[in-house]
Amino acid sequence: MLKYLLKRFAILIPTFIGITIVCFLVIHLAPGEPTSMQAELNPNVTPEAIEQLKRHYGLDKPLPVQYLVWMKNLARLDFGRSISSDARPVWDKVKERLPVTISINVASMVIIFFTAIPLGVISAVRRGSILDRSITVFVFVGFSIPGFWLALICMDYLGVRLGWLPISGLHSQGYQYMGFFERAWDLARHLALPVVISAFGALAGLSRYMRSSMLEIIRQDYILTARAKGLPEQTVIYKHAMRNALLPVITILGLSIPGLIGGSVIFESIFSIPGLGKLFYDGIMMRDYNLIMGSLTIGAVLTLLGNLIADIAYSVADPRIRTG
Repeated sequence: MLKYLLKRFAILIPTFIGITIVCFLVIHLAPGEPTSMQAELNPNVTPEAIEQLKRHYGLDKPLPVQYLVWMKNLARLDFGRSISSDARPVWDKVKERLPVTISINVASMVIIFFTAIPLGVISAVRRGSILDRSITVFVFVGFSIPGFWLALICMDYLGVRLGWLPISGLHSQGYQYMGFFERAWDLARHLALPVVISAFGALAGLSRYMRSSMLEIIRQDYILTARAKGLPEQTVIYKHAMRNALLPVITILGLSIPGLIGGSVIFESIFSIPGLGKLFYDGIMMRDYNLIMGSLTIGAVLTLLGNLIADIAYSVADPRIRTG
């Protein structure tokens, strides 16, 4: 197991470097620069002042030199300072927003895992039943509805018309005067819509994968043998069949992590949640290179860690993976 983990860690390093190179190139190839944004906001800025700003931010150097300087600073966990008006260190901004994004994504993953897998198993075991067809309709609806459109509909109906849930932010007025349980309940109400909606699409897809995998497994000879030996049906399904059916599902679950993190940009912007996705969006609007690279780097690290966890779970479910 240790050898397998070391091998996976060794793969993460070149993968991370490749991600940073691609992100760095794409950011600098995109039209617009931080200095041009500042010149547009202040028409009195002279060309000499713009060149001075470029030298101040290091934008006058060739791209390879800029990247090497950025990597050198990254080795010290220094993402530089934001190019926006506050000029705060990027890491301080990211550190404030990161717990929010992680909490939303972890909660979404928990909902996806503990909802999609039972739905897939039930749908496979009761294939062709009314319950199976109902789950299939639910899945196709989840595939078809765009997440941002569903978010707007839920905000209008559940938040504006019925007033059941808040539609923006993380806290209500007077949050600082609430007790512990009141604060927890208020935070849960604010996160309910973003978490459920961000999990809805991935939940629908994962349940289909689980159903397909279960249908393939329960036709295997060893499942017939287990039933012929007189084992209870629950033991056959949940102990013998489901564990093997989880292998491809774990892979799909790991691959869905980048989508959840990327979706944070949309949902945090829609619901005005002060998370990493909203910070990334603001950085793009301001052409804040340091802030964009910092957000992308943290997102890449979270994605790679999520895939590593999926690999570990894969090896736990199938011992042949770690011994092969």
